Amino acid sequence: MSSVEESRPPRPKETPTRPAPAYVAGHGLLEGRTAVITAAAGAGIGGATARRFLEEGARIVIGDAHARRLKETEDALTAEFGAGRVTSLPCDVTDEDQVRALFAHAEQAHGGLDVVVNNAGLGGTAALVDMTDEQWGKVLDVTLNGTFRCTRAALRSLKASGTGGVVVNNASVIGWRAQTGQAHYAAAKAGVMALTRCAALEAAGFGVRVNAVAPSLAMHPHLVKVTSEELLRELTAREAFGRYAEPWEVANVIVFLASGYSSYMTGETVSVSSQHA
Repeated sequence: MSSVEESRPPRPKETPTRPAPAYVAGHGLLEGRTAVITAAAGAGIGGATARRFLEEGARIVIGDAHARRLKETEDALTAEFGAGRVTSLPCDVTDEDQVRALFAHAEQAHGGLDVVVNNAGLGGTAALVDMTDEQWGKVLDVTLNGTFRCTRAALRSLKASGTGGVVVNNASVIGWRAQTGQAHYAAAKAGVMALTRCAALEAAGFGVRVNAVAPSLAMHPHLVKVTSEELLRELTAREAFGRYAEPWEVANVIVFLASGYSSYMTGETVSVSSQHA
């Protein structure tokens, strides 16, 4: 999930801004693979991951709680990458029946799956002394419980197929660090990291790898529009490059973890961050 999720004191205001690098072309790293990607509609990390997977040769099944936006994403990607490469099904990861339906759809459409990217998450800001049970529970249910439901569904499917596979979860650096007003989100993301480690140990026995990415500050145009200039300056000043990550820069690391280039990695959480102070 693309979010404003920082924790350390700002870097000095003179932090130089380095432009984003050129977009990296695909190299067929996921050729012939079928991937399920949650929260994949829109301009954030999920949408960027869907595009990167297609560029790397995969077939994708995308899910999202926003049905209209999901259909628009499917239509746009199909027009660009061709029929049969993209299918979608609305999926609210807090609903077990919808999660089951998404994975059943992948198996029916493509005869199985090889990669699952659990991207769904929900943020929010509230001081702990003012936080309601509802606020706490909603963030935990989407971000941690949703990742649990989808990881469980993925491992059931991949274990039954007997052909191995990969799960990549979207965590956050806030799972290691701290930020006021983010106790629920930080707890959920720390839980995703712990879930990743435990799932990896269990899944190793049937040839499945489970890893996670932990972005710091990843933004897209719509998120920038609703973030104040002052806050954005403060957040980017903490990053070594003086800028936020483009969603596709996080997606590149997800591609790496989904590909054979990370064949010896499991139970790991890879920080996608330039923040080191």
